[in-house]
Amino acid sequence: MKNLADIRQGFLDFFHSRQHTVVPSSPLVPRNDPTLLFTNAGMVQFKNVFTGAEKRPYKRAVSVQKCVRAGGKHNDLDNVGYTSRHHTFFEMLGNFSFGDYFKEAAIEYAWDFITRTAQLDKDRLWITVYPTDDQARALWKKIAGLSDDRIIGHESNLWAMGPVGPCGYCSEIFYDQGEGVAGGPPGSPDEDGDRFLEFWNLVFMQFEQVDELTRIDLPRPSIDTGMGLERIAAILQGVTDNYDTDLFKHLIAASVEASGAPPLGEARFSHRVIADHLRSTSFLIADGVLPSNEGRGYVLRRIMRRAMRHAHLIGSKDPLMHRLVPALVSEMGTAYPELSRAQALIIETLKLEETRFRETLVRGLKLLDEATTGLSKGDTLAGEVAFKLYDTFGFPLDLTQDALKARGIAVDTDGFAASMQRQRAEARKAWSGSGEAADESLWFELHQDLGATEFLGYDTEEAEGNIVAIIKDGKRVDSAKEGDTVSILVNQTPFYAESGGQIGDTGRIISASAQGDVKDTAKKLGVLHVHAVTVGKGNFNVGDAVQLLVDGERRRATRANHSATHLLHAALKRVLGDHVSQKGSYVGPDRLRFDISHPKALTHDELERVENQVNSVIRQNSDVSTRLMGRDAAIEAGAEALFGEKYGDEVRVLTMGEDADHPKAYSVELCGGTHVRRLGDIGLFTILADSAVSAGVRRIEALTSEGARRYLQGQADLAREAASALKTSLNDLPQRVTQLAEERRRLERELSEARKALALAGPAKSGSDDAAKDIGGVRVLLRTVDGVSPKDLKGLADDAKAKLGSGVVAFVALADGKASLVVGVTEDLTKRISAVDLVRIGAEALGGKGGGGRPDMAQAGGPDGTRASEALAAIERDLAERAPA
Repeated sequence: MKNLADIRQGFLDFFHSRQHTVVPSSPLVPRNDPTLLFTNAGMVQFKNVFTGAEKRPYKRAVSVQKCVRAGGKHNDLDNVGYTSRHHTFFEMLGNFSFGDYFKEAAIEYAWDFITRTAQLDKDRLWITVYPTDDQARALWKKIAGLSDDRIIGHESNLWAMGPVGPCGYCSEIFYDQGEGVAGGPPGSPDEDGDRFLEFWNLVFMQFEQVDELTRIDLPRPSIDTGMGLERIAAILQGVTDNYDTDLFKHLIAASVEASGAPPLGEARFSHRVIADHLRSTSFLIADGVLPSNEGRGYVLRRIMRRAMRHAHLIGSKDPLMHRLVPALVSEMGTAYPELSRAQALIIETLKLEETRFRETLVRGLKLLDEATTGLSKGDTLAGEVAFKLYDTFGFPLDLTQDALKARGIAVDTDGFAASMQRQRAEARKAWSGSGEAADESLWFELHQDLGATEFLGYDTEEAEGNIVAIIKDGKRVDSAKEGDTVSILVNQTPFYAESGGQIGDTGRIISASAQGDVKDTAKKLGVLHVHAVTVGKGNFNVGDAVQLLVDGERRRATRANHSATHLLHAALKRVLGDHVSQKGSYVGPDRLRFDISHPKALTHDELERVENQVNSVIRQNSDVSTRLMGRDAAIEAGAEALFGEKYGDEVRVLTMGEDADHPKAYSVELCGGTHVRRLGDIGLFTILADSAVSAGVRRIEALTSEGARRYLQGQADLAREAASALKTSLNDLPQRVTQLAEERRRLERELSEARKALALAGPAKSGSDDAAKDIGGVRVLLRTVDGVSPKDLKGLADDAKAKLGSGVVAFVALADGKASLVVGVTEDLTKRISAVDLVRIGAEALGGKGGGGRPDMAQAGGPDGTRASEALAAIERDLAERAPA
C-alpha cells in the first residue's frame, strides 16, 4: 500500500471493516456553511451532525474529502510550490464518530492503521497532546506503549474549525523523517523544520464554541480525524517531499513533456506550482465554480493565473494548463468521477482563461520590469504600481509578489490596500455569509422533530395534509389568525418547493375554519417544504387537517418550461459541443432562462439549429419517462449530472425524446423537478435572446406553449402591420425594408451635405460674422450654425479649413438647449495656435469642462446653448491677444 490510489482505498476499507459508513466527498463549495469559501476539512459536511442540529442514519463514518485552501484563514497559496508540503488542493482522510466511540477507540484505530496496515516504524512515531489532557496521554501510553518523552504536551493542541463551531482537544501524530532532514521534535526550538512531520490529527470533539467567551459541552462527545493523503503517501513512499510522490511525479512529467522545459533547475518550482494548481482549478470547475472577479470565482482566477504565469516563465509558447487535464483525469478520475464528467468543461475553461491572460501577461510583466528598474534585493515596489498592474492588466497582488519573490523585492502592501479598499470590502461582503446561518437551527430543530416533508406533487396538484408547524417572525407558534403572514409546514404536500432553478408553487390552503393563499413554497435543508401563507380568514392551528390546492394552470406552464430546458440543454450540447454545461437556470410559468458555459455569442445559424432541434423533439410527442435509480448507476447509464450538485443515494432520472444519431435518448438527466407527461404538452419552443452573463457564460431566454404562441403571433401581427403600411406583401417585406433603409441613409447623407453647404454659405447668426475676418494676420471664421448635428461638425470644419486655405474656424451647433463646439486650425498654423486650447476656452464659456482633440481639430460641449455667441467671442479675444502688436 504505497501509491495514492491504494492508500486512499486502503483507508476506506480499514474503517469500513470496523463498522464505519463510507461517505462520499462533499463538493468543494460547502452546502451547509455560508461562512466558508471552500470545503477545507473532512468534518465540514458533518458540522451540523457534531452540533446535534442534524441526524444521519449512521454513527460512524469514513471519508476521503477533497479540500481547497486558497483564501481566508486557511490560505496556503503563497507557499505552494516552494515548500515540500503546501498545496491549494489536497485530500483529507478522516474517520468520524458521532456520539459513538471516543478517545480510546480513536487512538486504538489510528495506532492500528499506521503500525499494522501502513506498517510504519513505531520508533519513528511521536505524539502531541494538550498539556492538561491527561486522559489522552494515558491512553497513548497504554495502547501504543510510548514513553513520556515521546508524548509531548503542546498548547496548540486545541482544535477549532473557526471562531465558532465544534472544537476540542486534539492529538497529533508525527513521523521522524531522519537526521538528513532539518528540524526538531514538537515543542523544541527547531519544531518548524520538516524532520518531524505531522500527518494525522485526532480531534476529540467535546465542545461547541458559541462565541468568543462561551464554550459549551457538545450533547455527544465525538471524534473527527484528518490525515493528509499526500503526507502519508510521502512517508510510505520513502520521500521527504510531497511533490516526489507518484501522483505528482506523473503530473510534473506531463508538464515537462507538454512545455519542453526540464524538470530541474529554474523550472523546478514552476512545474510544482503548475501540478498543484492544475488539481485545484480542475476540481473547482468540476464542482461548478467558474473564474470571475468576485467570491469563489475570483480565488479560482488567482490560482489559474499564478499557474499560467509559471507556464510563461518556463517558456511555454502556447496555453499549457488545458493540455494537462487528461493526465489529471487519468490519475484521479476513477476516485472522483465528477472530474471525468467535467473534463470537456475544464479543458475549455482553462484554455479560454489562459488565452485571454496571455494577451495581457507580456504587457503586464513589461510594465513590472520597467517599474522595478533600479530596484534590487531588499527594495520595495510602490503599492500604487502594484495596484496599476491589477487595475489595468488584471494582475492580483499575490501574482505581483510572486513575480518579484525570486528577485528579493517586496511590495508596499499598505499602499496597495489603500487603492484596493473598496474592492476588498465588496469581496468580504460577498462571502461574509448569507444571513441565513442564524435561522438554520430552527429548521434543523423542525426537521429533527418532524422529519422530512413528503412531496406528492409529481402525481397530483391536490392533496390533504396536517399542519405540523407554524412559524411567524422566525419563531414557532401554535396558530395564525386572519391577516397574518406565516410559514406553514405540513406532513405532506403537492406544492413544489423552489429548487433546481424551478420556482416554488403557489395556490390555496383550506381548513375547516380557515382559508389562506400560498404565495410561495421554499425548501429548507433540502427536505422541508415551507409554504409562505397569507391567512385570508379564520385561524390556522397546528394539528389542523388542511386541503392543499396548487395553482394548476401556473404549474402546467412551469412544467412545460422545465422540460424545455432539458431539451434545450441537450440541443446546445449537440450544436455547440460537449463543453457546454448548465451554469444556472430560471424556470417559471412565464418564461425560461438557461445559463451555459460557452466562450462566445451564439450565431444566428446556431440559435436556429438549436430551436429547430428542440421543436423537432417536441413533435415526437413521446412519453416522458421518470425513474428512480441509484446515483452511481444512473450516471454510469449515461444520465447527465450537473457539476457541483449534491445528489442523494437515490435520484430521479428524466428521459425525453429519441435521437436517431445516438443510441440513447435525446435527453437523460438527473432532476427532481416537475415535468410534462408527453413532449407534445410543451407545444412550441422559441428562443427570445442570447446574451452574456459573465466571461465564458451565456444566457438563453425562451418561451414555450401558449407564451411562445402569443409571442410569435405578436411578431406576425407586427409584420402584417408593417407590410400594410408599406403597401407590400409579407414575402416582399424584408426586401422593401432594406430598400427603405438604404434610401433613408442616402437621404441623410444628402441632407447632411446640404446642411454643411448651407452653413458655409451663411448668412451667419447674430453674434457671429458672415465672412472670415483678419485677426493679427490670421483669417478667422466664427459661426453659430443651424441644422447641423454634432457628429457633422468636424466635417464642416474640415470643409471650412479647405475653403480658407489658411486660418482658424469655430462652429457652434445647438440642440435641446445644449451646445456642441468644434475648432479647426489649418496645418500651417498649428505650431503657434492649438485647436485644443481654443476649444477649452469656448467650452468654459458654454458652462462645460475640458474638451479635447488634436492641435488641428478639437471638439467640446456645454450645457448652456444661449451662450454660444459668448463662446465664439471668447475664442476671438484669445486669438486677438495672441496677435503680434
